[in-house]
This record gives sequence, C-alpha cells and structure tokens, in this order.
Amino acid sequence: MMLAALPALAQFRVEVSGVGLTQLPIAVAAFRGQDAVPQKIADIVQADLERSGQFRGVDAAGAALDEGTRPDVALWRQKGADSLVTGSVNRLADGRYDVRFRLWDVVRGQDLGGQSYAVTQTDLRLSAHRIADFIYEKLTGDKGAFSTRITYVTKAAQRYQLWVADADGENAQSALASPEPIISPAWSPNGSQIAYVSFESRKPVVYTHDVATGKRRLIANFRGSNSAPAWSPDGRTLAVTLSLSGGSQLYAIDSGGGAPRRLAQNSGIDTEPVYAPDGKNIYFVSDRGGAPQIYRMQATGGAAERVTFTGTYNISPAISPDGRWLAYISRVGGAFKLHVMELASGTVNAITDTNADENPSFAPNSRLIVYATQGQGRESLLTTTLDGKIKARLAGQSGDIREPDWGPFQKQ
Repeated sequence: MMLAALPALAQFRVEVSGVGLTQLPIAVAAFRGQDAVPQKIADIVQADLERSGQFRGVDAAGAALDEGTRPDVALWRQKGADSLVTGSVNRLADGRYDVRFRLWDVVRGQDLGGQSYAVTQTDLRLSAHRIADFIYEKLTGDKGAFSTRITYVTKAAQRYQLWVADADGENAQSALASPEPIISPAWSPNGSQIAYVSFESRKPVVYTHDVATGKRRLIANFRGSNSAPAWSPDGRTLAVTLSLSGGSQLYAIDSGGGAPRRLAQNSGIDTEPVYAPDGKNIYFVSDRGGAPQIYRMQATGGAAERVTFTGTYNISPAISPDGRWLAYISRVGGAFKLHVMELASGTVNAITDTNADENPSFAPNSRLIVYATQGQGRESLLTTTLDGKIKARLAGQSGDIREPDWGPFQKQ
C-alpha cells in the first residue's frame, strides 16, 4: 500500500494512504494573512478534503491570492486543478478574526461562491472545517462532515480519559478522567450528550454526560453488568445490555433514567445494540446460534433475524445514517478486520489490511468510517472510505486511542 506523508500537513499529523479512482484535483492557496494567525486555515481545509478521499491536492505554493482576486484560470488548469480555493484572515478590532474564502471552478471559469465568518481564536479551526464543508458539498453534492465532532477514549499508564475532539482528532477537550476503564461512548442524536460506561465503582455502570456543562447523570446501575448504551434516533430511549437476569440481555430504558424494559427472551448472550436510523429496528450481536453474529429485530423487541452469514465471528455493528451500510468487525483467522456490508444486497467487503480493528462508527454523511486499530505497538484511530481505498490516521492524545464514536451534524 502506498503511504504518502504530506509534509505541508505535518502540523496535523495526517497521513493519507491509498489512491482513489475519481479524486477531484483542487488547489487551496494560502489565505492572505494566515501566517499572522495561530491556525493555518488553508492547510486545515486541504487536510480535511484529502482525508475525505474525494479530493487530491494540487500544489498552490507561492500563489498570492485572496477572496477578492479573480484568478488566472488558465494557469490553474495548467497546474492540473479543477477547482481553486482562495481567502484571507484578518484580526478585527474586537480581537476576533474575519475569515473569508471563495471557491472557483477553473475549468469553466466560474465563481462558485464563498462565505465569511467572524470567529474567536478558539473557533478558527471550526471556521476552516466549515469552509471544507462548503467546498465538499458544492463539488460532490453530499453534505460535508468536517465540522462535526468525535469522541474517543485514551489509556495512558493507568489513567483513562474520555475526549471530545474535532472530526480530524485535533482540538481535544477532556470530558472525564478515571483510574478505571471508560468504554462504549455514544453520541446522542442532537450532539448534546454522550452516553458511556464507567468502571469507577468496580463494575460497568452507564452514565450520560452533558457536553456543554460537563454534568453527568446515572442511567443504569442495576445488579450485575450495565453496558453498551445506544441512543434511539429521537433521543428518548437508550438500548443497553444488562445482566439483571443472569446472562447479558437487551433492555430499553428512558434516556433520563427509570425502569428497564426487556426487549428479547433468549438463553444466549445479546449485546452491542444499535438503532437503525429510522428507529424501527435494532441491530445487535448474539451467540444464540453458537457463535457471535449480528441480528436485527424490531425496536420494541420480539423475534430476531440473522444479518451476517460470512465468517464465524462478527461483532460491533454500526449502521450508516443513510441506512445503506452495516460496518462490523469480523474475526478472520486470528485477525479482527473491519468489514462493510451493503444491506440491500448483502454484499460484504473487507476494507483493511490491519489485524486488530475495533469499534467502527460512521460519519453523519455516511461517507467515512472511523475505527480503532493497532499499529506500531499502540492503538490509534483511522478513517477510511467505504471502499477501503483511502485511509487517514487521525491526530490525537498520547497513549492508546480507542472506542471512537462520530457525532451528528452540528446545528450552525
């Protein structure tokens, strides 16, 4: 596999590997004034676009342009670009920054529009991600997910931390620290809360964490184990795995807490529930057939149908927000590999060449998957396109990085 380290993006430690067939060549010129600003806006925009797998960067070094300049389109065509991004960033009298950009179609010589943002220093990265979202949507027709957030867990020495970060892994803010494991973080549908499992009372207990205030609420601390929380699309219900009656079984519980309602009667182990985007079904892992496989049942409970038939050990289901794809981990030989199934056809593809993949989660536009894997002796986060052709390693905190979950689109 080709691994291209991109020196211009070293600040973000982004490594993009692989080559897609239909990448759009785009030049992102340095924003006028960005050298006097803590964040290199153009570099962040280019890193976002390249990580998506949809774009290939064209060298724009030395170009002196801003959003008011009409570019020499013939020159940029000659450089091999189909599109060009220009812009500027200026400090305002009140201390905020004025960020402006324009997108050009240099093949047709068309101005495709632009925007401006007045932001605090803290939100400079966010403005760059929003610019990348605008460009992505304009040129692909799909909504960009660069200004969304991810959550993940790090383990360093005997300290576990839950983080909320930009979708590229940067700008991480600690939400919780504990000497005991933190697992299974899951974003609420509106992005205001994260459910997670903490072992701080020496057994798994489910909490929800309010991202804005840092307040948390105890959701499930019943006899035995309380684990694997998953939000319903309306945010009113959490599906959880409880061992109240002995073995691990699926229950529904109000997202504010309350009495659990059992969803299925089964003598085996049922766990790792996830809701379908329409809220009508729950996908989950069960060993009812003798080995772990993924099943589907109505969200209100009842009979289940088996979904995975390739391989003898399939766990960790994730459903794309558009409802088309199921990502999961399959044990192949002794290796754990990320697979993607097209639900309508049942077609399955293995999309990694690593051996210890974990916890896939889809971007809210269904175009990328974030997952944890092991490499060079430690755990890190990668994103991949659904065909596996373009992968990128995300920045993150030091230590092992695991348990990623990709949050929803943000309200602008």
